[in-house]
Amino acid sequence: MKIMITQLLYDALNQAIDFTTIESLLEKPKHEELGDIAFPCFMLAKILRQAPAQIAAELAEKLHDERIRQVVATGPYINFFLEPLPIANAIIPAIVTQQAMYATQQQNGKKIVVDYSSPNIAKPFSMGHLRSTVIGQAIANIAEKMGYEAVRINHLGDWGTQFGKLIVAYKLWGDAEAIRKHPIQELLKIYVQFHEEAEKDAALDDQARQAFKALEEGDAAALALWKEFREASLVEFNEIYELLGVHFDSYNGEAFYNDKMARVVHELETKKLLTASEGAQVVDLGEELPPCLIKKKDGATLYATRDLAAAFYRLDTYQPEKLFYVVGGEQTLHFKQWFYVIDKLGYDASKFTHIPFGMMLKDGKKMSTRKGKIVLLSDVLSDTMEAAKQTILEKNPNLSAIDEVAKQVGIGAVIFNDLKNDRQNDIEFSIEQMVTFEGETGPYVQYTNARIHTLLEKAQFDATTAPLQSLDDALWPTIKVLEAFPATIERAYAQADPSQIAKFSLQLSRTVNKFYGQQKVLTNDNAQHDRLTVLYTASIILEECLNLLGIEAPQHM
Repeated sequence: MKIMITQLLYDALNQAIDFTTIESLLEKPKHEELGDIAFPCFMLAKILRQAPAQIAAELAEKLHDERIRQVVATGPYINFFLEPLPIANAIIPAIVTQQAMYATQQQNGKKIVVDYSSPNIAKPFSMGHLRSTVIGQAIANIAEKMGYEAVRINHLGDWGTQFGKLIVAYKLWGDAEAIRKHPIQELLKIYVQFHEEAEKDAALDDQARQAFKALEEGDAAALALWKEFREASLVEFNEIYELLGVHFDSYNGEAFYNDKMARVVHELETKKLLTASEGAQVVDLGEELPPCLIKKKDGATLYATRDLAAAFYRLDTYQPEKLFYVVGGEQTLHFKQWFYVIDKLGYDASKFTHIPFGMMLKDGKKMSTRKGKIVLLSDVLSDTMEAAKQTILEKNPNLSAIDEVAKQVGIGAVIFNDLKNDRQNDIEFSIEQMVTFEGETGPYVQYTNARIHTLLEKAQFDATTAPLQSLDDALWPTIKVLEAFPATIERAYAQADPSQIAKFSLQLSRTVNKFYGQQKVLTNDNAQHDRLTVLYTASIILEECLNLLGIEAPQHM
């Protein structure tokens, strides 16, 4: 619709301003009675040397198209009232025939790398890990919708000083038999104990650093413990990923790059970028940023060293168009530093993007593994699935496959609750808010879609691509939302913001549910099939939205 109106204005103005500028100025009026799309004429005042209101009045007389019902000049604005039926017949056949291919932008299979989830080995998968996991999964899905090939990487936190701490804790307080039975829970317990004791005895931190140094140097006993911790963690992590429907192309974590860091140091030395600072090796980043630490005084490597090694490996292996790092906002400085190093080394730093996000809060405070203040994601998923089951038993006890639907709804509720929020906002954890079937929730969108399927089955609807013969006025808001789907996909990708898709799905659900309140659907007249065609089209797009967010769409609830 915007492109059509932009073209009309562009022609009527004799190309006085460029096409892209006109399109960017188009806006949605604050009130429906003011039209479907508005164009402000303020910018034209200087160009045409006329008052904006006069420009609007004269332009309105020149703008005619069969897809426009009326053009009205209101002060300095031109308000366009569109003709619903031809607009609907331009949109709906494309969605019905193309289905999942609708709105896909062809990028010729160019690759993008998405680094997400990346939990620390030997620690439980908590609600704090949820955000990176579901945001990254959704961004990869959206990229694929845009026509890219997404390479999904789980850069496991399987190296670093924390393993020195865990090895020391294991030797001091570990119960081998208990750890074999319940590895993650027991490892968390001794990890928390280490930090409690280290507050009273600073020597423990020194022992941890020494233990990690031994691990880096290939100490057999330390490596054996590390492998045991890693394998036990992956078993538990994969159970969570299976529930969430999350998958990866690579689980290469920090340890994978141990033998690849020499290249980083060599390139930095060759290009004379490494300098000594208090015994450590750093890259000076000027006045704007602190130096980027490459090697500690004792020779141990740091996160930046491994991230640089991983960047080189990914550039060589995948030759990607872009590399996205879905990591919490508290790591922003770290990414700025090593992206700057990438640039100083002569690589294209514009390929690299940090996708920050806010924190998951409990009672207004950040969840902390060190202090043992965490909420396990597995517990939350169990609770939301059970809550969904109880709601289904109350409202539709005769539903078949109740457990499967409860799983789809419960897990979808957790994912949607995260992704509906602007990415950089903090989120307060609340199961009650997640699982309600009303308001801005995943179950609300899923139920809207399931309700459409119930109507389609009751009417024995058979989809066709024949043009609509009529369109209820109450369905026009739904058509306008459907028309915005391709632009929403592009915006979500450009801003790396899955909330654009979640908010779109809520808006579409609201227009559909409002229609039910204004117009009976099953009327056994000629208009019934047209009504159902619009609702069927809405269902296709709702399911596509849920799919992009990593949420299943049960057809009955």
